[in-house]
Amino acid sequence: MSLTAVILAAGKSTRMKSRLPKVLHHVCGRPMLHYVLAACYEAGCARVIVVVGHGKEQVMETFRRDTRIQWVEQVQQLGTGHAVRMCEGHLRAVHGDVLILAGDGPLIRGQVLQTLLRAHRDEKAAASMATAVVEDPTGYGRVVRDENGDFVEIVEQIDCDERQRQIREVFPSYYCVKSDALLAALARLTNDNRKGEYYLTDIYAHIRKAGGKVLAVQAVTAEDVLSVNTRQQLAEVDAVMQDRIQRRLREAGVTIVSASSAYIEDGVTVGRDTVVQPFAFIGRDASIGADCVIGPFAVVPRESVVPEGSTIAGNLSPQTALIGGEA
Repeated sequence: MSLTAVILAAGKSTRMKSRLPKVLHHVCGRPMLHYVLAACYEAGCARVIVVVGHGKEQVMETFRRDTRIQWVEQVQQLGTGHAVRMCEGHLRAVHGDVLILAGDGPLIRGQVLQTLLRAHRDEKAAASMATAVVEDPTGYGRVVRDENGDFVEIVEQIDCDERQRQIREVFPSYYCVKSDALLAALARLTNDNRKGEYYLTDIYAHIRKAGGKVLAVQAVTAEDVLSVNTRQQLAEVDAVMQDRIQRRLREAGVTIVSASSAYIEDGVTVGRDTVVQPFAFIGRDASIGADCVIGPFAVVPRESVVPEGSTIAGNLSPQTALIGGEA
């Protein structure tokens, strides 16, 4: 069965106070949207529809080499449901399952999407969602279940009553829906809510009313729920991603002396028994051999190659590395 993804990337990033489209802000050396795309491909998506709006030219130019992307423009910002409606022309050609994700959630993992998809197909659900239980659910849509634990609806924060605000199971916008059920539900969406927007979350209630099975799968860790709307949230997400990168390298046999002062971008490979000293910077896609000492105060440029057994203190020099990309 085919798998297609829709990524919502049309936000104006008002709270970021930036001219740069939100999904192009970097997390550990790459645009946020890169990580969402990578998770979709890891989950098995053959193609991805990306909805753009504010700064569309910059976003499309940044990812121009990815031929798997189909671009759709949302001219008016009328809500997430409206954004997916803009994709209807492409979705009519889809005969399978559709993942729908937010472009400002770079902590998403491909294995979580695989878990969601597996449960969705095993249970023969018409629509499924991945949920998380968090300490502070403020700002997130709440997952309402009945006395049997079955899904009833998602209530957005602004529309929650006092009882619903106490619910700690939230929906971080990880959707998985059969294409025919999605198209039918999109046609039924209204903007009858406090914000006057078309909520994509309402598709679940419509599918359930039409007799379709809706599945809510607790598959997302509290850490993965973090998304970016402000510079502070960008810093928090970057810190989580940095921890993931350093953890992966340690598990591969690399010593990082000071986790808080070293900064390692995405895509870096490091050989066993290399030591990364305090205040080292290693740029994305750099390749460092085994038995090296990097730092203190070393800068390894992006896409560079450091041979096995090298020792680098201070800035990288041509005598100790082959420079393969931008500095």
